[in-house]
Amino acid sequence: MESIYAKIVKANSSRGNVIKKTPLIHSRTFSNLTGSDVFFKAEFRQKTGSFKVRGAYYKIQNLSEDEKKFGVIAASAGNHAQGVALASSLENIRCTIVMPKNASPAKVAATRGYGANVILEGLNYDESFAKAQEISKETGATIIPAFDDEEIISGQGVIGLEILEDLPDVDEIYVPIGGGGLAAGTVVAIKEKNPNVKVIGVQSTEFPSMYDSVKNGKISSCDGGRTIADGISVKVPGNITFEIINKLMDDVVIVDDKEITKTMFLLMERMKFVIEPAGAIGLAYLLSKKPSPGKKVVVVLAGGNVDMYLLGQIVDKGLAAMGRLLKISVLLPDRPGAFKEIVDEITMASANIVEVVHDRLSSNVNAGSASVTLNLETSGKEQADMLIASLKKKNIQFTLLT
Repeated sequence: MESIYAKIVKANSSRGNVIKKTPLIHSRTFSNLTGSDVFFKAEFRQKTGSFKVRGAYYKIQNLSEDEKKFGVIAASAGNHAQGVALASSLENIRCTIVMPKNASPAKVAATRGYGANVILEGLNYDESFAKAQEISKETGATIIPAFDDEEIISGQGVIGLEILEDLPDVDEIYVPIGGGGLAAGTVVAIKEKNPNVKVIGVQSTEFPSMYDSVKNGKISSCDGGRTIADGISVKVPGNITFEIINKLMDDVVIVDDKEITKTMFLLMERMKFVIEPAGAIGLAYLLSKKPSPGKKVVVVLAGGNVDMYLLGQIVDKGLAAMGRLLKISVLLPDRPGAFKEIVDEITMASANIVEVVHDRLSSNVNAGSASVTLNLETSGKEQADMLIASLKKKNIQFTLLT
């Protein structure tokens, strides 16, 4: 039987002009922030905005003519959907995609834009996959798995070959894990070429299925919570991917949404990179834990298909986390000049008023008083702390909302 590494080599040679070799980008800024020598594998610049098209294209290339006649079907929160849809359109194959009902509207629209028939079913990948299996039995369409398939794994594994080609002396590679296709393919390619390179998989604290499985030594499911990293919200890892990761991966770690949000913000501000939550999770771990001082590190930025509504929240929360957006609620006597005292203190602190909400009518505001909520822009935590100290010194009643 052909090994997965042999398939990775074959996938590398058969991608033609469809699959890009994405750049490896050095970042002095994030090297300084982490203490490592940081390089980004820019998979967000891949066609469809994600690494997922690599595996989908290789899988669909290898379908038999009979399989192609009945079309293909896949389940995905978005990136795999777009990869399968694009690959199918290139091969002139009918394509159906089952997506969770809460999938990003932008990803749903993009998937339809590639010509796929989109069905919204379930609230997560597992529920959508169950529906895809049902439709496959009814229609004969071939399921294109999101991760637990040797061709899918092999297509993603080309990323490992590209990293070693561009940076042969890399020490560590950080890669996101959902079901494990990207991580499994990457670690196979890396360990075959240079077993001394460490490969670390990163999961969300809300969906730690592979983390738990490796820790338990067997496939384990997780209940799953709410996370912005919908692209890696997988309750049960794949059988093939687990076996590979459990055997070859140096470590699997977890990081929370707060750190992911901060990382997305920093990537936008410092690098002008718009990266989706699942795509930024490896860097989030590197920034929060600083585990590799002095090491030459590659972080796979796996995708850039972020919902625009979420992006606005990321900017606000990122500014707040850095002390640059301060939100306070002040209770004032409802008399002329009372608000001016607050404005004077804000002016003295050189903060900028972004938004003001004045409320006299809510039931929790006593008669003769007014509640004022202010969004304030500051240069950073030091300036924010100075303003807070100044308000306290003036005995102004306020509640800090961020």
